[in-house]
Amino acid sequence: MKTKLREIFEKENLTLSDVQIEKFKTYAELLLEWNEKINLTAITDDEGIAEKHFLDSVLPLTKVDVPRGTTLIDVGTGAGFPAIPMKIYREDIEITLLDSLNKRINFLSEVSDTLELSAKCIHSRAEDGGKNPDLREKFDIATARAVAPLPILCEYCLPFVKVGGKFLALKGPNENAEDAEKAVEILGGKICSTWNYSLPSGDNRRLIVIEKVKETPKKYPRDAGKIKKSPL
Repeated sequence: MKTKLREIFEKENLTLSDVQIEKFKTYAELLLEWNEKINLTAITDDEGIAEKHFLDSVLPLTKVDVPRGTTLIDVGTGAGFPAIPMKIYREDIEITLLDSLNKRINFLSEVSDTLELSAKCIHSRAEDGGKNPDLREKFDIATARAVAPLPILCEYCLPFVKVGGKFLALKGPNENAEDAEKAVEILGGKICSTWNYSLPSGDNRRLIVIEKVKETPKKYPRDAGKIKKSPL
């Protein structure tokens, strides 16, 4: 795993310290150990984890300016992607991990404690968290690597972002930012940029960056049923 990590990151001109490599290795070991008990990942080989989870999570930091001390919430974080790899690569980022399944939160808490990441792990549905005054419009950046269509993801994620902050949507190559223009405008955002790039294996990725330009109206996010049934 250590050799694969170094090789794969160096292909993208990213250098990992020995401490970072050790943390990624431990993270991978915990991921596979917990994957025996709860469904965290279908990717279980060293190269796949290193590239399609770890590198894939870190690459957005090379596309977007992320100042030191940035506060970041990862919405529907699952096994911790992209926020935990981002934190390993950029220790100065303050991460909050939000997920609706308590078993995953238990896993994330163990990863945070073992790797000494100081991550906040919150058990909550995204639509509930977005209405929570302790979380609403409190973060510089929200991230999501979910498979939901972009208009739906925006309603889940933009309420967490403070005005002047950004939502980073890590998507596949077929996601069109234009499809979410109406939702983005309603929720107080503006599509800022789109980055197309590839992983070393050739898998294509699209990073959609949405800036928060005004507060999200109080009625959003709606409950999950309405969000899915009637996307903005």
